[in-house]
Amino acid sequence: MANEPIDRPSVLGEVSPVIAPGQTYETVGASVADVVLSGHVPKQWYIATAVGFMGVGCLMMSITWLLLNGVGVWGLNIPVAWGFAIINFVWWIGIGHAGTLISAILFLFKQQWRTAINRFAEAMTLFAVACAGMFPLLHLGRPWVFYWLMPYPNTMGLWPQFRSPLIWDVFAVTTYLIISLVFWFTGLIPDLATMRDRAKTKVARTVFGIFALGWRGSARHWHRYEIAYLLLAGLSTPLVVSVHSVVSLDFAISLVPGWHTTIFPPYFVAGAIYAGFAMVLTFMIPVRKWYNLEHIITDRHIDNMAKIMLATGLIVVYGYLTEAFFGYYSGALYEEAVMKNRYFGPYAFQYWLLIICNGIIPQLLWLRRIRMNAVILWLITLVVGVGMWLERFVIVVQSLHRDYMPSSWDMYAGTKWDWMLYIGTIGFFLFAMCIFMRWVPMISIFEIREIVHKKSQEDDN
Repeated sequence: MANEPIDRPSVLGEVSPVIAPGQTYETVGASVADVVLSGHVPKQWYIATAVGFMGVGCLMMSITWLLLNGVGVWGLNIPVAWGFAIINFVWWIGIGHAGTLISAILFLFKQQWRTAINRFAEAMTLFAVACAGMFPLLHLGRPWVFYWLMPYPNTMGLWPQFRSPLIWDVFAVTTYLIISLVFWFTGLIPDLATMRDRAKTKVARTVFGIFALGWRGSARHWHRYEIAYLLLAGLSTPLVVSVHSVVSLDFAISLVPGWHTTIFPPYFVAGAIYAGFAMVLTFMIPVRKWYNLEHIITDRHIDNMAKIMLATGLIVVYGYLTEAFFGYYSGALYEEAVMKNRYFGPYAFQYWLLIICNGIIPQLLWLRRIRMNAVILWLITLVVGVGMWLERFVIVVQSLHRDYMPSSWDMYAGTKWDWMLYIGTIGFFLFAMCIFMRWVPMISIFEIREIVHKKSQEDDN
């Protein structure tokens, strides 16, 4: 762990602790383990799970109708052949970025405040990537032959076109999902052993024991764990940058005005982290209230995540300004037309709404009293989530709906099946997160205990 002190003075001279005073190994273990092992479940969890389950039903209905009738049930047309499927794919992939950033990059930089939120964010990453993966598969039209995208030996010689960034997506997202899953499970092993030892029923002990892989907490186990976790963190770190950079190349490598720009990779990565941290806060703020975890997930965690949101939001705004500058300074007729269409065209309302959501309202986070107000901060995270979805809508639809030839111009709007599929993935995400919170320790017990141990040493000194 880091050599920095547990409590660091804030800008205003106050001390914002990583963990509340008076915590011990036992209180930390009980606070986290009892969420899973005790029979007490807050009523908010039942409500959220029910809402998520209804969303899963909506998802199943929309997918069934899609498979029976084809992608014609969506609002796609020519020239807007990319619609909600790609918009939502990019949006969900972005949300999945915060988990790996919190877990891997902050771990390598020895930021101790990550310990109370990393596992929650990692689980969010897995479910967000699962939601994202649905859209390109369903957009294929024939999702049952998705394996054609893999370079498997076959007698017909149908090899993937590796010059296409759409193929790069397959490998980038799949690699990201596998590494994130292994990283998440590796971090869980010591805590699964703790749950095994604290479980009161034979079934719970057996299940947790199987997944704990025989963990005994010996020096040899800890030595191997630390090496494996460090290596996985090192592997995960470049994936944060590479995955959404590859997704951005779906657009940037094309010659479509508004897409063909080198700013897209860093612009997309910053936007992904922005949306991802907003989603972590959207879940984390109510969850810590439901389960009375304010002594573990302290104001410092909320404050730091809000600051990262502010920083990445400013990078996103810089990207908007850069796009406008490129559009006019390049002297390219079509690039300038795309920017004018964004500002004054038929989708101008969506563009200016995303500027308000992503650029103007988040500037309230400069104020500490706003960052420390849970209700206002939670509302801001919802606004950012909406704004980032609108950004993807503007990038995809506004650049496509007016082609080079005015005779092919057309408007685009999602049908009810588009909206049902999108809302269904949100329901699936919510339902999966609720199941995770109920049956898996959402906070790393042993990492919090390390902080308690270090704090006790500092107090003794």
